[in-house]
Amino acid sequence: MANISVRLNEQEEELFKTYAEFMDETLSTLFKKALLEKIEDEFDLKVGQKALAEYEQDPVTYSVAEMRAKYGL
Repeated sequence: MANISVRLNEQEEELFKTYAEFMDETLSTLFKKALLEKIEDEFDLKVGQKALAEYEQDPVTYSVAEMRAKYGL
């Protein structure tokens, strides 16, 4: 497993340690969760932007009933 260093100033260290204690989590767990959430948010944004661009090029929509009929569901 890799170890990664993060340089913090005193205020950041105090804030993060206080928050970790408040959340009853380790700093490592909090940093991993925060980074994963950021990655998920960025991914969702990019997927949404791509879907919007595709829709703007061909603004055809289908109802749930139409999709069920189309795919035999």
